[in-house]
Amino acid sequence: MTTVPDRPEFDTSPTAPAGPGGGTVSHYRVEDGAKVIDVTASSVSQLFSGLDPAPFRHKDLDPEVDGYIVAAMREIGGNARVKLVVHLPEDEVTTADGKGLAEAIRNYYAYRAWVIDQDVRRLRKTGALSFVIGAAFLFLCLAGRRVFIQLDAPLDTVEAIVAEGLLIMGWVAMWRPLELALYDWWPVWRQRRLYQRLQDLPVECRPR
Repeated sequence: MTTVPDRPEFDTSPTAPAGPGGGTVSHYRVEDGAKVIDVTASSVSQLFSGLDPAPFRHKDLDPEVDGYIVAAMREIGGNARVKLVVHLPEDEVTTADGKGLAEAIRNYYAYRAWVIDQDVRRLRKTGALSFVIGAAFLFLCLAGRRVFIQLDAPLDTVEAIVAEGLLIMGWVAMWRPLELALYDWWPVWRQRRLYQRLQDLPVECRPR
């Protein structure tokens, strides 16, 4: 049970079935072949951020609720079937907001997926620009090193250090572009896939 200051309580504790001897076999119960993420609240409004003035179907989820759902999806992982079940008082389920809850949650994650798409585009642009700048600097360093060697050959110790320094500086300038191309996109891509799964997540609103 999680308590939010100045707000009603909502419960994001998964229901875990008991295994042989009373042990837990899964953190999430299974229903119709799908793992279930259970969230219990005392009202629909409790699930959404009170700071967001947007219309209900376009509101941001409460950060704690969002964090729990995202963490649960990461924990379940893979290609397992998953659905979200929100347990509310019966009079809340039948309200207009209760009936529109599934759409509101999917809209939120569709928006998050769109934001990640924009991040991916910015990352690509940054990577491309960094590569052009790094490659140009590397070319200048290599060209300068070659001219330096040709003009001053044979090189003494200091001149050899300068020549090698130009080579190292050129390749150091390429480090960030290569980091962007090989590593930085991976966490963003994983986050994008997660939000794409969440925007298609089946959502059910049930009386508790």
